[in-house]
Amino acid sequence: MGFERSLVDELAAAFERRGRALVQVLVGPRQVGKTTAAAQIERRLGWPCVTASADAAIPHPPEWIETQWRLARMRATAAKRRVLLVLDEIQKIRGWSEVVKRLWDEEMRRGGKVRALLLGSSALLVQRGLTESLAGRFFLHRCAHWSWPECRQAFGWDLERWIWFGGYPGAAGFIREEPMWKRYVTDSLIETVLARDVLQLQAVTKPALLRQLFALAAQHPAQILSYTKMLGQLQDAGNTVTLAGYLRLLETAFLASGLELYSRGKVRKRGSSPKLILWNNALVNAVTPKTFEQGLAEGAWWGRLVENAVGAHLLNHLHGPEWSVTYWRDGVEEVDFVVSRGAGTWAIEVKSGRGGRMSGIAAFRRRYPKAAVLLVGEAGIPLAEFFSRPPQEWFG
Repeated sequence: MGFERSLVDELAAAFERRGRALVQVLVGPRQVGKTTAAAQIERRLGWPCVTASADAAIPHPPEWIETQWRLARMRATAAKRRVLLVLDEIQKIRGWSEVVKRLWDEEMRRGGKVRALLLGSSALLVQRGLTESLAGRFFLHRCAHWSWPECRQAFGWDLERWIWFGGYPGAAGFIREEPMWKRYVTDSLIETVLARDVLQLQAVTKPALLRQLFALAAQHPAQILSYTKMLGQLQDAGNTVTLAGYLRLLETAFLASGLELYSRGKVRKRGSSPKLILWNNALVNAVTPKTFEQGLAEGAWWGRLVENAVGAHLLNHLHGPEWSVTYWRDGVEEVDFVVSRGAGTWAIEVKSGRGGRMSGIAAFRRRYPKAAVLLVGEAGIPLAEFFSRPPQEWFG
């Protein structure tokens, strides 16, 4: 694929930058182009490269990392130049961060020429390893789901197709045969992530309940559901604490999040009803019996997809502890999203032009008069313009 995402420029510049070398880490969902980006970086740099993936049914031992590193050192010695070492799905190796720390420190002491690029698809396991062992030695890059401008440039999609098909590049070739597209997303993406990135790597005592929870989230995009109501719709027994924990696991795999209720200046109530947001609309529409044409014609469902796409756009791009994405509700009054950063607060109301409930913006402004307001969609920022920009630009 000839299309290059902007993170290729970012990573290539990081490797070419003078000064102290760092381990470059790229974390993001499966099937969004991390491995492709690594190959493009290799071509951009022109260095010899050693590439290996830990994505096996049976996890490799820690010695696997040492073996790949030794191969890279041998190639660097033979070529008398820097070598790029790419280790994919690094989080699957038990104790990976301690091994990388030791090998990286050896590399720096000896003035070696191996430069490491680590790829991972579990935010929790990658970041846990980075903070526990590699503090001060790494730079973290994030590979988000594909935005609409990227899909427009790479595949010629209009906005409606991106809102429906979501933007997994590997699935783009199937959209003219929607049943095949649904099968591909379900089998190659959803099932693979659940089986390999969640169930294989985490302690999940009720795997059937976790799968049912994901299916329930996909059926209710951008909707607020209490944990009690969720339990009433799930077949496997569980409790609200278990559901909240499983929802966090789905978030670490970039599948679904449960947004918390906004309450500035107060500790947020644990266990408050979450607002379910899928990180990519493909995860919603792959499991619905509706077709693209049917979804486009069904006003209420399309409105949910637009609102979910806005929430996913925020989650995919507003990273780090300085950003917070929540929602607000008081009785019948509701605000779709609340974005916070430092002392700044922005209330976001999404209007798809397909009808729906009354806005709670006025009530929110009475409660929080210093908050700014963004209307997205009808009578506000056009959807095409909102999705064409990184969301950070709207919250300056």
